[in-house]
Amino acid sequence: MADAPNGANGKAPEKKAEPAPAKCVGEDGLTPAEKKKRAKEEKQARRAAEKAGAEPSAAPVTNGVTVSDGAVQSVGESSSQVAQQQQAAQVPRGQQQRPAEPAAAPTSTQHRRNPSAAAQPPPPRRRNSQSVLPAVSKPASKPQKPKESKDVPLFSHLYASNPRPTLLTTPKDIHPAIQALGFQYSTYAICGSTARTAAMLLAFKAAIADYTTPTGTSLARHMTTHFLSPQIEFLKACRPISEGMGNGIRFLKKAVVEIDPSVDEGEAKAYLRDSIDMFLRERIVVTDRAIATAAVKQIKQNAVVLTYAKSSLVEKTLVEAHEAGTHFRVICVDSRPLYEGKNLARTLGRRGIEVEYTPLSGIAHAMKDATLVLLGARSMLSNGRLVSRVGTASVALHASHADVPVIVLCESVKFTGKVALDSVVLNEIAPPEELLLSENPPATTDAEGEGEKIKTLADWRNISGLQILNLMYDVTPAEYIRMVICEYGSLPPSSVPVVHRLANEGV
Repeated sequence: MADAPNGANGKAPEKKAEPAPAKCVGEDGLTPAEKKKRAKEEKQARRAAEKAGAEPSAAPVTNGVTVSDGAVQSVGESSSQVAQQQQAAQVPRGQQQRPAEPAAAPTSTQHRRNPSAAAQPPPPRRRNSQSVLPAVSKPASKPQKPKESKDVPLFSHLYASNPRPTLLTTPKDIHPAIQALGFQYSTYAICGSTARTAAMLLAFKAAIADYTTPTGTSLARHMTTHFLSPQIEFLKACRPISEGMGNGIRFLKKAVVEIDPSVDEGEAKAYLRDSIDMFLRERIVVTDRAIATAAVKQIKQNAVVLTYAKSSLVEKTLVEAHEAGTHFRVICVDSRPLYEGKNLARTLGRRGIEVEYTPLSGIAHAMKDATLVLLGARSMLSNGRLVSRVGTASVALHASHADVPVIVLCESVKFTGKVALDSVVLNEIAPPEELLLSENPPATTDAEGEGEKIKTLADWRNISGLQILNLMYDVTPAEYIRMVICEYGSLPPSSVPVVHRLANEGV
């Protein structure tokens, strides 16, 4: 029986696989497409190395193998594999993570035609301007030293927290008369406790005349808190108030509180102005005349009166003694920076009084000729001590050693119930720049470094460890004072608290 042809059983005849077309293979066994792919991957590997921080020149290629940062990369390896090797090399020993599970092995065709088929896509291209530059370490900056304080620690409680006000920093609710007075205080145009007290009360009198009570309140309730207090704080910022000013302020506040709220505003303001005039007349004008009359009796014929700085009471006493026909000579002792004694010597000289002017450094020589010492006062403390211009304690000390009587002329309005044993607690600090000389020093250079200017006292803020203290007052012990003359008569320093209670009981 003849054999059935193929497909008789219903199956299609099998076709033989045709051989693949021959490909051009080079000497290295790679086709041109594979060579192009390898070149592309080499380029990506170099870029990955640049991204990792290594320069391409530092990664030589040897026999199709790229060496970068200690990691060997084959030409056919992708950039992601190199990055994984470098990351594994950077992990410290003992802390290396477990290696990732290997991916499925590619087929022979994929391995031959597309070695990086399982690799991640290449990183984006970088512009030339975005090339990675080696990091440059910046030098560590030196820590800045804290600014040195120029305040003397022992007197830190006396320094003002804010600088003295100026025309631009003055609050708008300050009366023009008070504003002008404060600037006169700051520039020492008005100096002396008595003069400052009188000028303050006259400025308050002008401010009260322009005061208007707001609607819905009374003068007694509004004036003290909302009107007088800002004016007083402004004067304090210009210069600390004296004891005489404090007593004057307390007197004015008491007068305001005593006004009946039902009184008309015009009548209340007239009452306050009259009260200020009465205080000035009774506590200052008449008092000064009485004290000068009593002090003239202490100046004898051909006496040599020594005084320090300038006091309005001492000046009035000397002028009255000269007009009374008493022949005497005056020694004016003075000191920097205010030189108040110059004004006193000039005034007495115009009156025809013989005057000798000497600095404080010559007090020991001047005390040899003195027969009487007359001193003014800023205030008298309850323990009998005198607060006056700095240098007064030195004058009283020399007078005590030379057995020359020291007489203090002081109104009772300057008496206070405060007690002090030194010049630290109760005092005033003036700007240190007032102690600097006004003349400009000649420009000098350092011998070692030519062209380097030698620092002078004007550069004291730039000199480390240098501080300047400009105290205004000092405290004179009571044992150096022979007598205190006030409107109540001549009394010893121990009687000051009694007179203070008597004179200022209602203040």
